[in-house]
Amino acid sequence: MLLSSDHAALKAEADRLKTVSIASLLEQDPGRVDALSLSAAGLQLDASKQLVDDSALRTLASAASGADLQGKYSQLISGAQVNITEERAALHTLLRGTAAEALPELTEVVNNTLQRMSDATHAVHSGAHTGATGKPFTDVINIGIGGSDLGPRMVCRALDSATPNLHTHFISNVDPHDLDVVTRGLNPETTLLIVCSKTFTTEETLTNAQRAKQWLLSGGVPEARIGQHVFAVTTNLTAAAAFGISADACFPMWDWVGGRYSVWSAIGLVIALGYGWSAFTGLLAGANALDEHAREVDPLKNLPMLMALLELWNTRYLGVETHVVLPYSQRLEHLSDFLQQLTMESNGKRVTLTGEEITEATAPVLWGSAGTIGQHSYYQLLHQGTRSFSADIILPLISGRGDLTARRGLAAHALSQSRALMVGRSPEAARQIGQSRGFNEQECHQFEIPGNHSHSLILMDAVSPECLGGLIAAYEHKTYFLAVLLGINAFDQWGVELGKEIATEIQPLLETGATVSAIDPATRQAALAWHEANMT
Repeated sequence: MLLSSDHAALKAEADRLKTVSIASLLEQDPGRVDALSLSAAGLQLDASKQLVDDSALRTLASAASGADLQGKYSQLISGAQVNITEERAALHTLLRGTAAEALPELTEVVNNTLQRMSDATHAVHSGAHTGATGKPFTDVINIGIGGSDLGPRMVCRALDSATPNLHTHFISNVDPHDLDVVTRGLNPETTLLIVCSKTFTTEETLTNAQRAKQWLLSGGVPEARIGQHVFAVTTNLTAAAAFGISADACFPMWDWVGGRYSVWSAIGLVIALGYGWSAFTGLLAGANALDEHAREVDPLKNLPMLMALLELWNTRYLGVETHVVLPYSQRLEHLSDFLQQLTMESNGKRVTLTGEEITEATAPVLWGSAGTIGQHSYYQLLHQGTRSFSADIILPLISGRGDLTARRGLAAHALSQSRALMVGRSPEAARQIGQSRGFNEQECHQFEIPGNHSHSLILMDAVSPECLGGLIAAYEHKTYFLAVLLGINAFDQWGVELGKEIATEIQPLLETGATVSAIDPATRQAALAWHEANMT
């Protein structure tokens, strides 16, 4: 957590810099781009367009030291109980081999699971494991929600550049329309399911799993051989067996891996089935490379630490309200969805580790979409709106081998938007445009664009498994380092649990229309309206 002296110093630095132009900082310091550019795991972070100078950076470095970011990182990867409210470690880094030497028993468990995942993948791809009617699988449907859906969904879309081993599909919404649309046109005889639920009791996942099972049965799969079509990621072997899934087809998900950090675990089986075992291991290797960088490098040269320090700086000291992630690659279209859960479920907290109320901003709201789509919707607000924001513009240097002219145009848009966010359009330039169109002095203000928006440019060598693994790990660690600076627990999510509890209370009212005394009149009225529309 920040020391009070560092907090006061950062506040003073922010007050000094709030009226400074980022463009002027670049003009005045020829070495600024090199000094604020970091590389790791196939990523290049350019933070030179952030509203920060040498003095502010030194103060941020002091804050990192005072909060002991490097020491806290060592605790994370070595298995310390960093999730204090659930009394657990958060060892997602071990899944990619980081600090394995410190945890030999758990490492053996992880390696055994990886071997089983590899064996299952090769069996499906080779045809040794077929459907109940002897036909090889052509499609795989991942059934999960939250972390067991968003991570693998994002990765599979990013890797979808060549002919897959299996076509990958995802079902997460309990709304039956989701499953109906996904299964439309698929052949049950050649479709494999992966049911992802640690306890095998998650309502949305189990509802969808039961409906998917009925779809298989209706499509000619014998009930006695349903297990040939289903893998599970769960610790509840008894419930899985009752569903028809043998223990050999179940893969573990451990308490020391949070759902939003689980893409590296058996939750990633759909990635391997879709794009090959080497794609999954490449993802792990890229994340491991970023982990090692985070372990070895000082804060201001440490890519995820600098990202966290800048997010703290922008959000708490420069008054930024939201953070927008703008990947200029259609293959990264689901990245912001994944990062929303990772960052806001982790750092959307209102009290410190010791239970003290936080009165200042914690994590910003995160949002975004793939460029150039957003340029024709919400970029208008970014450029001329009154909301404050920070941004990450992500540009893969190689995002495919398609039309070079189109890819060049995409890169031009990414770089032009980065420059536009910084320089904007001056009152003088706006006046010239307005007067050329016959507008008066006051009306010319409509053409002004203030610019001076803090943002980073992240270049990826390619949209490859290795670079993608590094990118995900960078955001994971940024999220954790920000939590350390804020003094909060990044690994629990009690706000999520409340809605689940209330949903259980409302179910009887939806089923029977019976009065539920604990429910308020407004909620009860809406529930009765639903009951009458669907049950009468």
